[in-house]
Amino acid sequence: MGQQEKVATSLAGAVSEEISASLAPVDAELERRYPGDPGSRQPVHTVYVPGDAFAADTIRSWGDRALAALDEHAPDAAAFAAVLGLSDELAEPVHSRVRAKLEREPVEDLRVDFEDGYGPRPDAEEDEAAARAARLIAEAYRDGTAAPYMGIRMKCMEAAVRDRGIRTLDVFLTGLIDAGGLPDGLVLTLPKVTYAEQVTAFARLLEAFEKVHGLEPGRLGFEIQIETSQSILATDGTATVARMIQAAEGRATGLHYGTFDYSACLGVSAAHQASDHPAADHAKAVMQVAAAGTGVRVCDGSTNVLPVGPTAKVHDAWRLHFGLTRRALSRAYYQGWDMHPGHLPTRYAAVFAFYREGFEQAAARLARYANRTGGDVMDEPATAKALSGYLLRGLDCGALDIAEVARLTGLTRADLEAFAAPRRGDLTVSGK
Repeated sequence: MGQQEKVATSLAGAVSEEISASLAPVDAELERRYPGDPGSRQPVHTVYVPGDAFAADTIRSWGDRALAALDEHAPDAAAFAAVLGLSDELAEPVHSRVRAKLEREPVEDLRVDFEDGYGPRPDAEEDEAAARAARLIAEAYRDGTAAPYMGIRMKCMEAAVRDRGIRTLDVFLTGLIDAGGLPDGLVLTLPKVTYAEQVTAFARLLEAFEKVHGLEPGRLGFEIQIETSQSILATDGTATVARMIQAAEGRATGLHYGTFDYSACLGVSAAHQASDHPAADHAKAVMQVAAAGTGVRVCDGSTNVLPVGPTAKVHDAWRLHFGLTRRALSRAYYQGWDMHPGHLPTRYAAVFAFYREGFEQAAARLARYANRTGGDVMDEPATAKALSGYLLRGLDCGALDIAEVARLTGLTRADLEAFAAPRRGDLTVSGK
């Protein structure tokens, strides 16, 4: 032991107290506006089904049709890997997990659509469809056939369809209440939002419903669908989407990018409307920055190229969808839309390959960080948060098993969750 250093200070304790007092409002604002990720499961996709087409067997039907597509167009692991360019190492585990997923849980998030996918209908017809959706979803949660997340997309808050959208939402939610209560996996989607005031109005609508039924304040959250240029950039040059998140008053759960409406709004020709268009990249980048730290998650759009017809055409559509999904994952858009049962094999193949090919490296880095052992990468708390989040997402969707994660990391799921949700100060201990 060397000579003990003399520790001296110059500032009185009152200085620190005054600084803390002056920043107390900022501290509270940070906690309110940036609570961090909620730590709940995020589905890898959302499936939209028109209100008149939704039925008790919709989820199972999608899974069966996806399995049939695999049987017809890629009957084994080698054939599927050849279509998608998967390595020999990934071919079997990805193929087997995709088939198991389609048999066990083909859809992670389903939205019964009363907007573009449904269109204008007589009021009595839409009333009946909304009531039926509530009944079928309630029954699905009771009998264990529901997707982890289910709900509706109502019509938007614009004047022409506002009353119809409000009524559909009311019929649907009231039906759920009458059938036994709101399920934990309930999700609501508000489309074509252009002004933050529309978000506030929707929040007031949900608040009114909660009061009528004695629900806990804030029980009802919703996704904001980004489908117009005005939702990204306001007339004064500010990012509208950031204001929308705050206008939701803690009820916003997601920002969903609408590929085709948004592209059309900017004048992109139909042949070039895609989720990898530069206009799409810009919109999603703004959404991502606006949502960071708020607990609101960003969802990518979809492709309208359907895997149907001859095998060669199906393979082309699969490669396109697989590539777009992988591209989105690398950009931290962990959720997207799927428009057809034939998209499910490549959705899960892309997701599973993404998590499995990086699994061993991520597990090794997190294990070294947790055990404070050296390595060729010097990781910090923020990186440990990202590594554990990566592993948790892989576990949630079925790409990884907890046993293999525990074997390589020595950590439990609770350990991973602790690393994924550190206290705010823990992310800045390095001074960066």
